[in-house]
Amino acid sequence: MDVLIVGAGPTGLALGIDLARRGVDALVVEAGEKLFPGSRGKGIQPRTQEVFDDLGVRDAIRAAGGLYPPRLLWKNGERVATEPMFDEVTADEGAPYTEPLMVAQWRTQEVLYARLRELGGRVEFGRAVTDVAQDADGVTARFADGTAVRARYLVAADGGRSAVRRAVGVGMTGEPVDPSPFLVADLRVRGLDRDHWHTFAGDDGTGVALCPLAGTEDFQLGAKLPEGTRPELSLAGIRRLVSTYSHLDPSDVTELRWASDFRPRAALADRFRVGRVLLAGDAAHVHSPAGGQGLNTSIQDAYNLGWKLGTVLAGRAADPLLDTYEEERRANAAAMLDLTTGVHRGEVRRGEATVQLGLGYRESSLSEETRKDPGPVRAGDRAPDGRDAAGVRMFDVFRGPHWTLLSPAPVEGFGGRPAPESYGPGIFLVRPDGYVGWAGDTADGLREYARRTGALDAA
Repeated sequence: MDVLIVGAGPTGLALGIDLARRGVDALVVEAGEKLFPGSRGKGIQPRTQEVFDDLGVRDAIRAAGGLYPPRLLWKNGERVATEPMFDEVTADEGAPYTEPLMVAQWRTQEVLYARLRELGGRVEFGRAVTDVAQDADGVTARFADGTAVRARYLVAADGGRSAVRRAVGVGMTGEPVDPSPFLVADLRVRGLDRDHWHTFAGDDGTGVALCPLAGTEDFQLGAKLPEGTRPELSLAGIRRLVSTYSHLDPSDVTELRWASDFRPRAALADRFRVGRVLLAGDAAHVHSPAGGQGLNTSIQDAYNLGWKLGTVLAGRAADPLLDTYEEERRANAAAMLDLTTGVHRGEVRRGEATVQLGLGYRESSLSEETRKDPGPVRAGDRAPDGRDAAGVRMFDVFRGPHWTLLSPAPVEGFGGRPAPESYGPGIFLVRPDGYVGWAGDTADGLREYARRTGALDAA
């Protein structure tokens, strides 16, 4: 087996899809007996929508959810004010998706799972990893049932309490974001419209919010509780909580479907790679859910890692290519932790800062900008959408597990098609994950870069 992916959350499933379409022999294992049942990560940011477009699931994701409603503030049973959840980000040709989607996490996982199965991928449930050992040739994972699996590489996508991370001795460095306990739950509620995100704030900064979950009949409850409070996750406890902060009666909460409590913390794994073991998603970074960054950052981890694993396993590039996964993603994750903490504390607004369209890798060793006078799109930047002179859309050209050369004239061994005018002058080699890897005034140096990164044989 080429890759063992531990964890069937959004990270593991997205990575499984990317590897499956590359013909990589991969297995996803999940400690639970089924997919995660809750709504926890419900925001799908515009950059993730672009990734889902490439992975072939964006239409299904859109059908599974909807747009965010405005926030409705309540006080003493009266409607006080309505405000948008996000600052508006204007769409243009280069960024056609600018509005976050709301999709319950369990629905996102269903869509990803179905796509993985469609591509021939495999998920085994009830497989809890208890130990990991590696040598120069591969990794052996041992399970609670006494069995073992060996693979050339292992990816830990098993969440914030990652058993794999502990097994390979990687620590996490961080700090609490808020001393208050928080609670999130999926429930059925009567007496509230589904056109608003209903917010009931206490005078001491605590409170509850009830958000209608698009594509379902449920509401998601989010609550900040007084310090020292022990969250009650039973139906009776949730009813008391809702009736304490809102005008609703306890009986208006008719059903509790899932509940969890947490204390917001921002922490980053000290390493994202230990030999043949790589950490992704919450196994590598934990944070406040404010701003809807976690699931999305985790999907970016998978998207960054997938093409690199595929390239190394196919023998088109040497193993050190995988070192650039930590180089690129750990820096992005660190910035995300600062952002989510800022949103949580009310220092950063949701909007331009949170849609993730501006994230990139200009400082990466994989980004080579050789032009004397670079235009608006540089090596390391997200490759924007747009249309070339023939009217061909870039996202249609990029879709699939390949590199793309954008050049005003064909380049031997690569072909190429012209970039949209919005890119500015130059030649651009776009990575499989939609970022510009190399940019130049001429093709000088392109072949050497392509050989180092595995793009030459893939073009």
